[in-house]
Amino acid sequence: MNLPKLLVLLLASTGAVVDQTSSTEWKVPKPGVKEIQVPFGSLRPSETIKVGATADWVLVAQNAVWVASTKPYSLQRIDPRTNRIMAKVRLPGEACSGLASGFGSIWVPLCGKEAALVRVDVLTNTISATLPIPPAGPEGGITASADSVWMVTDKNGTLSRIDPATNTVRQKISVLPGSYNPLFSDGVVWITGVENNVLTPVDSSSGEVMASIPGGPKPRFLTAGGGSVWTLNQGDGSITRVDEKSRKVIATIPVGIPGAGGELSYGADALWATVFDLPLSRIDRRTNRVSRQWVGRGGDSLRFGHNSIWLTDYYRGLLWRIPAEGVLNH
Repeated sequence: MNLPKLLVLLLASTGAVVDQTSSTEWKVPKPGVKEIQVPFGSLRPSETIKVGATADWVLVAQNAVWVASTKPYSLQRIDPRTNRIMAKVRLPGEACSGLASGFGSIWVPLCGKEAALVRVDVLTNTISATLPIPPAGPEGGITASADSVWMVTDKNGTLSRIDPATNTVRQKISVLPGSYNPLFSDGVVWITGVENNVLTPVDSSSGEVMASIPGGPKPRFLTAGGGSVWTLNQGDGSITRVDEKSRKVIATIPVGIPGAGGELSYGADALWATVFDLPLSRIDRRTNRVSRQWVGRGGDSLRFGHNSIWLTDYYRGLLWRIPAEGVLNH
């Protein structure tokens, strides 16, 4: 996900780590796949929820949907049964590097002058701890396994394993510098190396770093589903599919959505991608091809859950709920 250009400059002036993406990457043309494009306006969200000045970083949990917003900095909890905002948790900074659910909490990395990791209690909807563990920078990520929370905490490739019982780092694991985005799936923490064009698996039990897998240019955001790990390659807008068992690349899919920002999610037996101006793309896992692409204003963060796609319009501060049948049969 992204920060508006002016805010990037402001954060830089306060000492935040913001140079993972250059300003020119915001203006990269996104051609998509022309022959399967339709207007985004042809979709009919079942709900449009205004959450703030901006809307970013969506997380779907069992009984809630969480979304980060600004003005003020906050984490908002939405009841998927009623589509209503049930709680607003004020944050001491901007959520900048994903959201994770685990151990009765939502874990929120914050960037800015006082970068930290905030823990939000899901029973009280309040901050239960502020950990002096900063994310490596914006556009990173965070993930939770069965016993730990994982986050890259510096540009040198330090993957920090956080013990939720003590709110402290229990293990530091060295992966390739320029790796920022972790994802836990089936016993493995997968980390994209945006500056090295690789995907690195780490054993979540021992912390052993396994052989990196060469991928597309500037892999950043990733998701798991259909027996695969999928990476969004910001360098050329392609998606790389890696088999979880063999750890080999089984497809490189041209999607035409390069540049900063974006996100992936898996659901309803399909892969979904978003970036600005091409807010939604559907990739068929059977053919490894883009089967539909919606063009128009909006995009930047999405998750699949509760039989819906939850998609942000970052700049207008909106969260759309789009029923699965509306995009599967379109």
